[in-house]
Amino acid sequence: MRTFMPIVSRDCMAIDESAALADAWPVMSLEDAHSIMTRPGSPFEIEQLNIRGVDTRVWKNGIPTLREVFLAGRTHGDKTFLIYENDRVSYEAFTRATLALAHELLSRGLQKGDRVAIAMRNLPEFVVSFFATTIVGGIATPLNAWWTAPELHYGLTDSGARFAIVDAERLTRVAEQLLGCTGLEHIFVCRATTAPIQDSRAVRLESLIGGPELWHELPELPIPDVKLHPEDDASIFYTSGTTGLPRGALGTHRNATSNIMAAAFASARAFVRRGERPPDANPTALRRCTLLTIPLFHTTACLATLVSALFAGGALVLMRRWDPELALQLIEREHITVVSGVPTIAWQLIEHPSRDQYDLSSLQNVFWGGAPSSPELVRQVREAFPNAMPGSGWGMTETSAATTNFLDEDYLQHPESCGPALPVCQLKVTGASGEILPAGAVGDLWVTGPNIVKGYWNDPKATAANFVDGWVRTGDVGRVDAEGFCYILDRAKDIVIRGGENIYCVEVENALFEHPAVVDAAIVPVPHRTLGEEPGAVVTLKRDAQASEPELKAFVGARLAPFKVPARILFWPEPLPRNANGKILKRELKKMFE
Repeated sequence: MRTFMPIVSRDCMAIDESAALADAWPVMSLEDAHSIMTRPGSPFEIEQLNIRGVDTRVWKNGIPTLREVFLAGRTHGDKTFLIYENDRVSYEAFTRATLALAHELLSRGLQKGDRVAIAMRNLPEFVVSFFATTIVGGIATPLNAWWTAPELHYGLTDSGARFAIVDAERLTRVAEQLLGCTGLEHIFVCRATTAPIQDSRAVRLESLIGGPELWHELPELPIPDVKLHPEDDASIFYTSGTTGLPRGALGTHRNATSNIMAAAFASARAFVRRGERPPDANPTALRRCTLLTIPLFHTTACLATLVSALFAGGALVLMRRWDPELALQLIEREHITVVSGVPTIAWQLIEHPSRDQYDLSSLQNVFWGGAPSSPELVRQVREAFPNAMPGSGWGMTETSAATTNFLDEDYLQHPESCGPALPVCQLKVTGASGEILPAGAVGDLWVTGPNIVKGYWNDPKATAANFVDGWVRTGDVGRVDAEGFCYILDRAKDIVIRGGENIYCVEVENALFEHPAVVDAAIVPVPHRTLGEEPGAVVTLKRDAQASEPELKAFVGARLAPFKVPARILFWPEPLPRNANGKILKRELKKMFE
């Protein structure tokens, strides 16, 4: 039996327990399921609050701040929380290390609203740093660990961080740039060698709280008495910066905790749609254990996965870097139940030549987000991992991760969708003049809800342009069908316009993915003298598979209109280049056609 978050198992949903499971699915419409699940007295009851002048739907029983999330995690005691290589950190050890660091930050003058930059790999120290900062009113500011020295310098100075907690690799990379960070007063460095640290502001984190193997020996300290409110600032996550300098999305505690209810709701809804009552907790079931394959400086990893796992008492397995062979080993060794990441990761696990050599029977769910996935991937997940169900969702840095999500039969029935909006969120699609379009029409996608960040840090102009009356302009082109399922067709800036005809890249990419030899694909605009531009494709073939350019063109032409068939198809020998958030670097692919 699948296990779900405790908030679901405590459910007292008013659904007739004697309802027989019908052969047809769904038994209950999406609208009716949402209505029943959110009505007064239910765990997912919705109320309306005025937040920054905007009437906003919120979860009435939502977790107020990250402080309550931390306290919930504390109750899980000696259960294993974080696994990283040879480090195994219990909830109690994590709690003690977090409180020790929180007191250290306060002793060095941290004030409510101070920014604490965190720049490191997916390490247990990242998790401790994030919660030590937020439970005392600081603003956790994860910086992209893939950034170059100038980019890290930009993040440190743009955020105005007084504190930075970094690993040795990041310190070495940005060392020469630190002199320009005049507002930076304290630097804590983890996992450094015995060599001296050449900065008077820097100390070894281990000298303050020890290493992960010693956290259980730290004294038990009280949680600092810092008053927090759901609308207090909690985090700054930087956007990927694909169209310019990264922008810091300023999020609140309510934003950060909204994903806990979102995950629980999606799990419960799958049962309700079948006409079943969500099950009570099964103490003998395999404990939820998630393989975290994406960086914690991304909202999906940090807010959707980490925060939810801490509240629910699950285990997180962290990877230093993505390696599909190692991932298969970890699934078998740690009895991992959930793999979360981007679609490329799922493809690599499915296609790995050693997959059948491992016991992957513990796997119950394969979730992905961050980039569109093809319907073919949904089918292949079910074939490759018969005990696992696929799940997906859509969100962005500005929406604090999840805005839509779904799993199980809903996803199997709508594999081209990213799911319906959560009941506290709303989607709208607008036309060229800003008019709201009817169901099924294609246009610019907007989102509102309690997960929308306050705006961009130190950028009022961009905030005013993208945040309007509680709604955020996503930059995506999509549609929402009559039932409420959302379909992302393209980024607005990535649409190929061939002689006045719009070509949505996702549609052509999905057609390519249907070919049995294709494992990765991207469509980019290629300049054309008379048409303006036309579609070009870059594809990666599966291991030992073959396909020619004419063959792939004919394959797409049999499925789509002639003007959508790629004018040129080039081949890439490995998975297509992506940023840390899983988005394909189409700027790099465009250079291949120059």
